[in-house]
Amino acid sequence: MGPVPRPWPGDDETKPAPPPLRRIQALVNTVERPDGADRLGNTEDARPWLILNELLAPTAHVGEPDLALVVDVREALRTLLVGNAGGPAPTPRQLAPLQRIAAAAAVHTAVDADGRVQLTVSGDGVPERLAALLLPIRDAQKDGTWSLLKACGNNECQWAFYDLSRNHGGTWCDMSSCGNKLKNREFRARRARARNRT
Repeated sequence: MGPVPRPWPGDDETKPAPPPLRRIQALVNTVERPDGADRLGNTEDARPWLILNELLAPTAHVGEPDLALVVDVREALRTLLVGNAGGPAPTPRQLAPLQRIAAAAAVHTAVDADGRVQLTVSGDGVPERLAALLLPIRDAQKDGTWSLLKACGNNECQWAFYDLSRNHGGTWCDMSSCGNKLKNREFRARRARARNRT
């Protein structure tokens, strides 16, 4: 058995995405905002998590350039999830890490014994394994489930969550923390503006 990652808040998601998207959610949630605790903060801490989440071969070494790429892709994915939650569309600069791994990947098509068409990414390096994350995103965009994976509307948080609310209008990773905090902040701001007008 390989190294085991240390416990992390994202290990027990309260709003987990379905399995094809869960690895993307897990990657985005490797940083705890606003305190900055980062599961990918150094190669020693990152290696067990990367192996467990199939972003690093068990026998491979993770170097600083690979880790920097993983973090860049994580933040690019976060911008997509912010957009899914009604935030701004990602800029070309924010999308660049995803475009970089997509351009470097060789995607192959195969037909399994049941006649289902399968897409796979060739290669075993970190860039190729990151590019493989784009395949479930593509599928989820086609079946409509991608828009349900969102980043929390609290800009200080931006924790990834899967929106299972009835109308799919969820905004917060957790209403009791982020939702109430921001609603109270907005209420106080409105009251202050009203007082200033009188």
